[in-house]
Amino acid sequence: MKTRLKAAVIGTGAISKEHLSFLSETSLADLVGVCDLSAAAAKYAKERYDAKGAYTDYKEMLEKASPDVVHVLTPPNTHKMIATDCLQAGAHVLCEKPITPTLEEFQELWKVAKSCNRHLMEDQNYLYNSPILAIQKMVNEGELGAIQDVEIRVALDIREEGRFADENLPNPIHKMPAGVIHDIITHMVYLALPYLPSIDRVSAAWSNHGGGDLFKYDDLDATVIGGQTHVRFRFSVYTQPQCFMVYVRGDRGYAETDLFQPYLRTVVPRSGGQQLSPLVNHFANGKTLMGASFRNFYRKIMQITPYEGLYKLMDKTYYALANGQDLPIGYHQMERTLSLIEALLAEENRV
Repeated sequence: MKTRLKAAVIGTGAISKEHLSFLSETSLADLVGVCDLSAAAAKYAKERYDAKGAYTDYKEMLEKASPDVVHVLTPPNTHKMIATDCLQAGAHVLCEKPITPTLEEFQELWKVAKSCNRHLMEDQNYLYNSPILAIQKMVNEGELGAIQDVEIRVALDIREEGRFADENLPNPIHKMPAGVIHDIITHMVYLALPYLPSIDRVSAAWSNHGGGDLFKYDDLDATVIGGQTHVRFRFSVYTQPQCFMVYVRGDRGYAETDLFQPYLRTVVPRSGGQQLSPLVNHFANGKTLMGASFRNFYRKIMQITPYEGLYKLMDKTYYALANGQDLPIGYHQMERTLSLIEALLAEENRV
C-alpha cells in the first residue's frame, strides 16, 4: 500500500489556498509542485505551503515532479485540456467545480480517465460540511420522514464588488453557459440531488435584472420535480444579507442551515406530543442557535471559511487513493449534476 502520494496543484486562485493548506498538513501526501502562470504567485505558494517546486508550465511540472495526483484549480474552460494532459501523464485528477462547462465534455474527459486507468473527481465539497452531514443523517434515520421539499437559496452581491464585477478584466466564468451563476449552480445542484429520486419536470426563469453586457444572468428561480419531491433553486444578487441556505422538509419535520453562517435548526416531533412539540422545538433550537452564534464569532476571528467540508472530502479522497478504494464522488454524481444543470439551461425548460 502506498501511504504517501505525490501531489501537485495547478492554479493559485481563491480556492487554491484551501487545497494547498490541506496538502501542507496531511500525512497522506507530499506537495511536490505548485504551478501558476504568474511566477511570483507560484513562488509565494511554494514557500508558503512548503512545496518542493514552483512552475509556470504545468507540462514541465508533470514531467519533472511526476505527481500521483493533480488538483486542477484553473478556470472551468481550461479544465478539460489540462486534466487530459494530467491523466495521460499518469496522474489522478481532482478538479474544481464545474469540472467541465458541459456534460458532453465531461463524458469525453471521463473516457480519457478510464483509458488511462486513472481517477477523475469533481470537488463537491459542501456535501461534507457539518450541517449538511447532520441533515443527511436525520434523513437517513427517518427523523424528517419522506422528503417532500428542498430549497437551495443563495444571495451574493457580486454585481457591485469582487472578482466578477470588473468590466475591464472580465472573469473567465462570464463565458460559461450560465455566466457567473455557473460558479455556484454546481454546488446548489449537487446538494439537492441526494433527495431527488428522479428528474421528471424542470422549469427555470433566468434573468438579467441589472442589464448590461458583462452579466448573462444575475437571477435564477427554478423548480425541479422528481416523484413527489419538489426542489427549488433561488439565486439573487439583490437580496441581503448574503446567504447559502439549505432547507429540507419531510412529512414529519424539517431542517435548515446557512453554510455561510453555519447553524442547524430542526423542527421535528418531540417528547410531549403534538401540543408540546412546538415549544420543545423552540427551546432546543434556541440553545442550538446561541451556540452557533458563539462558534461563528470564533470562526470569523480565526478566518475559518465555509470550505470546512473540503478537508473532509480531501481526506477521504486521499485515503481512498492510497488504499485502492472508490473515490467519494463518483461518475453517477457528477453526471447527474451536469445533466440537471443542462436541463435548467435548456430552452424548452425556460419560463
